[in-house]
Amino acid sequence: MFLVDSHCHLDSLDYQTLHKNVDEVLEKAAAREVKFCLAVATTLEGYQAMRQQIGDRDNVAFSCGVHPLNQDNAYPIADLRRLAAEPGVVAMGETGLDYFYTPETKAQQQTSFRYHIQVGRELKKPVIVHTRDARADTLSILKEEKVWDCGGVLHCFTEDKTTAEALLDMGFYISFSGIITFRNAEALREVARYVPLDRLLIETDSPYLAPVPHRGKENQPAMVRDIAEYVAVLKGVSTEQLAEATTHNFSRLFGVSMAHLQSA
Repeated sequence: MFLVDSHCHLDSLDYQTLHKNVDEVLEKAAAREVKFCLAVATTLEGYQAMRQQIGDRDNVAFSCGVHPLNQDNAYPIADLRRLAAEPGVVAMGETGLDYFYTPETKAQQQTSFRYHIQVGRELKKPVIVHTRDARADTLSILKEEKVWDCGGVLHCFTEDKTTAEALLDMGFYISFSGIITFRNAEALREVARYVPLDRLLIETDSPYLAPVPHRGKENQPAMVRDIAEYVAVLKGVSTEQLAEATTHNFSRLFGVSMAHLQSA
């Protein structure tokens, strides 16, 4: 079996007390069949530091971008384009809109979101989208900027079926995190049942949102296995089938070949 953690913040795990280093985190993941990770940036400076910390590996790819909650400092689109064009970067983001925590930066968030899609179209790299309390504007900007030219994923999906339908119509993928296992997430489980298997991804968003039975602990890529097993039951397929489908979806969306790892 071969699982992918399609969204994690490898640089933000607890390397003081829980893990010795990145190698150990990836070894723990591989022991549970999680053999590839996408390490996601939230600032341009953080992207550069993350690459330095993790280094070049055949089982980790990178995204480059500025999170909607990190809009304190404006940045030139040229800097985003230059860094996102680096080898090993397979996606833009995470980007998007978050009106829940910082509604006062709406204008900056929208400009930054558009930047990411524009560069994504130019570089042919998909966008990783975060949205919270901003459904209508998120969908509008995706359409206005013709996101289907580069594709993308709504990560850590917590929206409703109508939103999922609109995203699927744009060619988007939908990624589920540990939230799907939470007791009060029945509406989200309905969406997971609805999303076609060939458009579905799974992620940890670690170190956040550890799935049941690990709630309250730090999340890590190894725990994507728990999410896979849970979603497989929702979809009425085996964990092996779910793993095969989501790994293929990841490879197709981000243009990442993992054949060398899958045959190892």
